[in-house]
Amino acid sequence: MEQLPDLTSYDAVLFDLDGVLTPTAEVHMHAWQTMFTELFAAWSIEPPYTEADYFEHLDGKKRYDGVASLLRSRDVEVPWGDPADSPTADTVCGIGNRKNAFFERVLRDEGIAAYPGSLDLLNVLRDAGTTVAVVSSSKNAEEVLGVAGIRDRFPVVMDGVIAERDHLASKPAPDVFVEAARMLGVDPARSAAVEDAISGVRSAVAGGFALVVGVDRGVGVEALRAAGAHVIVSDLEEFVS
Repeated sequence: MEQLPDLTSYDAVLFDLDGVLTPTAEVHMHAWQTMFTELFAAWSIEPPYTEADYFEHLDGKKRYDGVASLLRSRDVEVPWGDPADSPTADTVCGIGNRKNAFFERVLRDEGIAAYPGSLDLLNVLRDAGTTVAVVSSSKNAEEVLGVAGIRDRFPVVMDGVIAERDHLASKPAPDVFVEAARMLGVDPARSAAVEDAISGVRSAVAGGFALVVGVDRGVGVEALRAAGAHVIVSDLEEFVS
């Protein structure tokens, strides 16, 4: 096992949400797969959607950027549309909204809970007085944190709503991590970032964070290492056990 650094020694720790703090990444994966499988069949798009498409084109990115990226990989171009588009609209925004409708239904009906290991680490950081934040591409971050009962843990939540409002580039660009650090009043060079997505790891590395932790929830150790993660764990419980 790698010798893990003491996260309380950093000025702040910035966490991705889906797949790092809560298992919502699994819900997102299922929602994307269901929606794109139906769409590709209806539009006779080949090759069919696979799990690899999620990690390469969707994981960690803003919703509409992910849609555009995946369609582009199949040489399909549709109008961008508007965030207010109906989920039935054949636009990038409409397709993204179609997926989100499924996600919100599952979240509402089944709920969500934080990973126990992530809660344990948050408790350690709180007791040590280490500042924390959430940096998520999801527009559902506030709702997910609320349902999971951990919204009050984070003085700053940088999410897809703020990113769209302020025209911040999607991960793997460093914009959202850097802006979250600014909102916290900390220097990335003295802070840590925790991510499970390749795009998120690249974002934090590009933002100049002193430590970038990769959490392997399925993307693979080598992929996270190649993206620039300094240390890799399978669960955040490893930092407190």
